[in-house]
Amino acid sequence: MGKEIIAIAEALSNERAIPKDKIFEALEMALATATKKKYPVDIAVRVTIDHKEGSYRTFRRWTVVDTDGQLENPASEISLAAAEIDHPGIKPGDVVEDEIESVKFDRITIQTAKQVLSQKVKDAEREQIISEQRDHVGQVINATVKKQTHELLVLDLGNNAEAVLRREQIIPRETYGRGDRVKVLLQEIKNDPGRGPQIVCTRTSPDFLRELFRIEVPEIGEDVIEIMGVARDPGSRAKIAVRSKDRRVDPRGACIGMRGSRVMAVSNELSGEKIDVVLWDENLAQYVTNAMEPAEVSRIIINEDTHSISIAVAEENLALAIGRNGQNVRLASQLLGWELKVMTAAEMESGIKAEEGKVLNLFMENLNVDEEFAQALADAGFSNLEEIAYVPVEEFSAIDGLDEETARALQENAQEAIKKNAEKVDAKAIEQLSALEGIDKALATTLVAHGIKSDEDLAEQATDDLLDIEGLDEKKAGEIIMAARNATWFKDENK
Repeated sequence: MGKEIIAIAEALSNERAIPKDKIFEALEMALATATKKKYPVDIAVRVTIDHKEGSYRTFRRWTVVDTDGQLENPASEISLAAAEIDHPGIKPGDVVEDEIESVKFDRITIQTAKQVLSQKVKDAEREQIISEQRDHVGQVINATVKKQTHELLVLDLGNNAEAVLRREQIIPRETYGRGDRVKVLLQEIKNDPGRGPQIVCTRTSPDFLRELFRIEVPEIGEDVIEIMGVARDPGSRAKIAVRSKDRRVDPRGACIGMRGSRVMAVSNELSGEKIDVVLWDENLAQYVTNAMEPAEVSRIIINEDTHSISIAVAEENLALAIGRNGQNVRLASQLLGWELKVMTAAEMESGIKAEEGKVLNLFMENLNVDEEFAQALADAGFSNLEEIAYVPVEEFSAIDGLDEETARALQENAQEAIKKNAEKVDAKAIEQLSALEGIDKALATTLVAHGIKSDEDLAEQATDDLLDIEGLDEKKAGEIIMAARNATWFKDENK
């Protein structure tokens, strides 16, 4: 029988192009399964096959369990005390083995072995296919449509490899039939609990566009031109930002190609998707201007605090800048990674004046200065009280006629105003918290001093968070937190 086993292993290994070790592993599992079927209880079995001679040995296994009570599975477990008799020093979790008689290759054993072996060979084949395809993740590959359903297309990648292309990953208005050739991006290998590893492809990912340009433009593959960002509305329009690492190479020209040949080749592959090649610039304002093409930008205001950019265009260019259904500004926003707000130049001017008016009123009301002086502060770049209160005195030197003594007095006024405003905020918070059941003014004041300044703040606390506050025990803390939650989170339910 040993020679037959060797022959089976060699034949399957050559026929299926699977390593011989995998075949022997499958045979060992098949023999173990056949052995287990000979017993009335579910035992644990290990079979080892000599890879040279084909002979095999069978071992029954017990897992060592540290328990004085009844074993959960006596057929495959042994207590630590019993195991220590023959195996001193053994530990819980170790395995005890005894050699038992190996099964003969009778009809039932052969049938069982065939079933297990068949499944194991399929698994080994699939594992090998998946292993080969892992090297191609993130690359564009050619495939053939093998089967289609309402939800997906099954693709033949060659060499017995199959992949899925879901409907949402197909460019809108594209249709494919059985036998059609299709170019896709191998996006990922996904583990499906029911089906095992699954090769997933896409045609709508920005990375698909990126890889198509890498194939079409040699300078990108040679790392002379770098793709800095991609934004897509699949099948409709896309923007790709590029920069050159060599000053002698024009990145836009190289990507567009002679008479648009290169960008047209990519566009044709994407069912006519219009592609804007954008010149990347380390200057954000210039990059925004480039990304908004074909619209011309007249003014840009960058707000780093809100990570947003306001863009002004001429009124006749507003529709072009926004694009159909907001497409142009949406793609530009995705490309830049910033929120973009497009408006006319008049709207921006009006907004700036309104904001300046708020700043002037803030200065006049809190610093005891007239409009002219407030305007001078705004022109010098000050926009809030904190900047005036805590910047070095030298910062005021840009304002004509403002000496150091006046600057220090101005800072004192700003600091006093900040303090008064904070007191107003705290007073309002105390009033709000005092309205909750179980909280008097003294407790509300204490809570505000600990940074809890609204019903919402209190509702988000845990009981342990409040135990450091004087006068609060666990019960009281829980009651006031619940009162705050009833007033905020469960307000509609309590009506």
